[in-house]
Amino acid sequence: MAVHLSCLIQENTNMETIYSIEGLRAALSDNKVAVIYYSNETCNVCKVLKPRIREMLDMQFPNAKMHYVDIEKSPVVSGQYRVFSIPTIDIYIDGKEHARFSRNVTMHDFEAAMRRPYDLIYSE
Repeated sequence: MAVHLSCLIQENTNMETIYSIEGLRAALSDNKVAVIYYSNETCNVCKVLKPRIREMLDMQFPNAKMHYVDIEKSPVVSGQYRVFSIPTIDIYIDGKEHARFSRNVTMHDFEAAMRRPYDLIYSE
């Protein structure tokens, strides 16, 4: 059965929402620096944290692409990638997991994890 990737990834104004393992794999292979944000609609911490992460990426790491996985709507994806708590934020560099933050995420730690590999890839 053929499936179009457009059914597996839905793009909105700030980030792409991923619904399948194939969609996540495509996102990781298509982006040098990818940030995967696992959450759900009822996560109150996520409602504050997600826009702050998005803003930091826009301002400091414009070439990084952020993707969203709703763990309730995509349990196969979250299970395959061993996400058991929210929020969980994965940073992938060239398709390989570089850092993971779960539950307790500070903006400082996230920025520090992004800075070195991002600067190495996109230094002028």
